[in-house]
Formats: sequence, structure tokens, C-alpha cells
Amino acid sequence: MFADEAGCMEFARKPHASRYFVICTVQVDDCSLGTDLLDLRRELAWRGLNVDADQFHASKDPEVVRSEVYALLETKKFRIDATLLEKSKVYPATRADRFSFYKHAWYVHFKHCGREIAGQGDDLLIQAASIGTKRERVAFRAAINDVAQQALRGVTWRTTFWPASSDPCIQVADYCAWAIQRAFERGDDRRLRQIERNVATCYDLYASSDCHYY
Repeated sequence: MFADEAGCMEFARKPHASRYFVICTVQVDDCSLGTDLLDLRRELAWRGLNVDADQFHASKDPEVVRSEVYALLETKKFRIDATLLEKSKVYPATRADRFSFYKHAWYVHFKHCGREIAGQGDDLLIQAASIGTKRERVAFRAAINDVAQQALRGVTWRTTFWPASSDPCIQVADYCAWAIQRAFERGDDRRLRQIERNVATCYDLYASSDCHYY
């Protein structure tokens, strides 16, 4: 299972602060999808596209590159699960610090889809895109471990917290997270429509709440 997030952990209504924070995971039985993405990167480099980039990154890639990646993902079969948290509706104590909020987001994610991703006797490698400083990464990874221990009963699991540039499948999760966040945040679902047949769950935690804290 490969994971990435979309949106920031800044709780304020101001330019460049996202409305939603999204945890998005991509589950595959093997890593051939990553091989296909690497093949595409080499092909694009031969065509003179994205030559200087060290990875695919949905929010930064040129539109022509983004279109090529989504065209590839549109042809593949894999599982996407997403949990969205509208940040203004998050109870202040839950967002007292970045680690508490990040752990809460992962807890909600595993609670609503964890049992569908892995069950009794399964092996699950959880590869999450790393964020923050070296010290923060230790705390963020510990948060995922704590949640997995609670949620993945009967599952043998391991976690990594690697840069997205280290694994093309994490870059797939980035592209899926970006498409979902853009659909909810801007009403632009063009890219989400391209991958929607692979979306197993898309859970907006606070959809039924009208309570905003800022």
C-alpha cells in the first residue's frame, strides 16, 4: 500500500492554505504499476519532457506531462482509498499539533477502509511519502505505526516513510491524491474522472457537519 497526502496542515483561511487535508492510499498486489510509470518517465525524457525532474509530482508537473501520467493510470487496475478532512471543521484539540492531526487522519482512514485493504493472515507493506524534517519524520512514522497496530488486527505489516522520489508507486498515490483534492476543493473533477473506476472509497469525514472552528 502506497500513501501520500494532499493539502497542507495550516489551519487558517488565507491564500495558499488548503480547505481539505487528504490521505490517499493506493493498494496493489505487485509493483508492476511502478515499473510502467518509470517506463513512461524514460519515454517522456526521450521526447524532451520532464528531463530535469527527479520524480512525477502532480501539482508541479507541466500539463502535458500530467496528461500522459493520467492517461497511463486510466488504463491500469488498482485500488484507491481516500479520506478527506475539511480542516475548518476539525475540533481544535484534534489539531493541537501537526502530529496529533496527522495521526487522527490516518486513524480515520484505516478505520473506514483498513479491513477492506488487508485482513486476517495478510501481509501488508505500507509505504508512505515522507514529510517534514528528519526529527518530524520519526514522529510521523510513529503515528502511522501506532494507528496500524490498532487497526490492522491479524495482519503482518511493516511501514516505510520514504521520499516520493524513491518509489514510483508513491508518485501514483500523489497523482491520485491531487485529483481527489482538486475535485473537492475546486470542483474540477476532470482528472478524477480518469481514475474513478479504481476509487474504492472516498470518505469526507465531516461532510454532514456545519460546524466550523475558524
